[in-house]
Amino acid sequence: MASKLAAALALLFLLTSLTVIVTVAIIQIHKTHYLSPGDKYGIVLDAGSSRTTVYVYKWPAEKENNTGVVKQIMICNIDGPGISSLGLNAEQDHRSWSSMEDCMNKTQQKIPPSQHNTTPIFLGATAGMRLLRSKNATAANAIMSEMERYLQRLPFRFQNASVISGEEEGLYGWITANYLMDNFLEKNIWNAWVRPHGAKTIGSLDLGGASTQIAFSPEEPDSSDRFRRVTLYGYEYSVYTHSYTCYGRNEAERQVLAALVQTSSGTSENPCYPQDYSAVIPEEYIFGSQCTAAKKPVNYNPKKHVTFVGTGDPALCRETVLSIFNLSSCEGEDHCSFNGVYQPALTGMFVAYAGFYYTTGALKLKGYFSLEDFNSTTWSFCSRKWKDLQSNYSSVKESYLRSYCFSANYIYNLLVYGYKFNSHTWEQIRFQKEVNNSNIAWSMGYMLILSNMVPAEARLVVLPLSNSVFAGLLFMFSALAILSLMFLIISVVRSC
Repeated sequence: MASKLAAALALLFLLTSLTVIVTVAIIQIHKTHYLSPGDKYGIVLDAGSSRTTVYVYKWPAEKENNTGVVKQIMICNIDGPGISSLGLNAEQDHRSWSSMEDCMNKTQQKIPPSQHNTTPIFLGATAGMRLLRSKNATAANAIMSEMERYLQRLPFRFQNASVISGEEEGLYGWITANYLMDNFLEKNIWNAWVRPHGAKTIGSLDLGGASTQIAFSPEEPDSSDRFRRVTLYGYEYSVYTHSYTCYGRNEAERQVLAALVQTSSGTSENPCYPQDYSAVIPEEYIFGSQCTAAKKPVNYNPKKHVTFVGTGDPALCRETVLSIFNLSSCEGEDHCSFNGVYQPALTGMFVAYAGFYYTTGALKLKGYFSLEDFNSTTWSFCSRKWKDLQSNYSSVKESYLRSYCFSANYIYNLLVYGYKFNSHTWEQIRFQKEVNNSNIAWSMGYMLILSNMVPAEARLVVLPLSNSVFAGLLFMFSALAILSLMFLIISVVRSC
């Protein structure tokens, strides 16, 4: 009786294994002959204060609402300053439009012609246009209308052209960073999209030309309107984000130059410029911005020039840069950054990109490094003479090279005195440009949200089995089938 029962069980295992093997094989064959609907594309123009950058993204169409599949396939920098400067210089405008045409031609070549009319194109303008809009709304609206007309003439599907708020810029950057790092969804062993174990997110630090943004999900958010609540893939995140207009790298340096201008003469010392270096800068450049307009000297003349002589003094440079931050407004406040702005306690890891990455990269510091290393490297760099810097950075533009000392000291003051990073939490910052060849920039988060590629509710879809999973299942059930067959034969022989 026992041998008959064992034989019956062996036969059952054999039939089950053969059924599974046939089923898996059919699935794999179906997968092999499955005709993919192809790829989809998206275009975003990041119209920043200092330049416009064109990003082209690509993703498999059948996975449109999943994560971890959007990749950057092209980036094109448009020559000239940002669009907020359009109309100020005819020669400069011609160069910018010519470069824009060149980037758009490259974009059309990158995307298959059959996909042109279904490829969405977006333009998001940031702090440069925000400043212009507050100064001259008519001029800002005219520029945006001109950009919209231009984009509508392209063979792509025009979606949107707008000036985004600083908080939106910070939030989109936070979404991009966490999206690229698979912090919203990941694949489990069954090839299904699930929420990562622990579901931790990373903070975002962005440094542009006219503004800087910080965004992170604090441990204990309150219910006030100081937090942005977003639902991504069925889960709600409470994100603190703030943008500091006039504290982007370029506008912050203007503030420092304005503070250094001596009204009694046409020459001023600049401790952030290298020794033996001098630069003649128009007063229009220094005081023509809304960020420095209130500091215009009594005898201000837009046609007048100021000569700045570099002294290469790192200590004085750091002290001078610190003067543009209003720290007294936060005295006695536990949760305050600078200029009286509320900020919850820092928590978790952060990624610092854009201007943060480019400045530390110029100092030959990348990824993780201590605050002590950053300080010693900054001090050494700021103490070097101009000829020494020129010989070691021959390919770097003069306007960038002369300002790296300022930029490094600005980053120190912003992160340490502004955002309240210390020697311990500094080591939680990773200075990084991209993830898997996709730039960390607000543009990807902007496209994901506006094209509805990030759904409000998660759709956990089991995809066709991969070759490795198929092989594993086939091996396991084939072995089980062989063992069952052998056991069945032995049982039959013994029963005879």
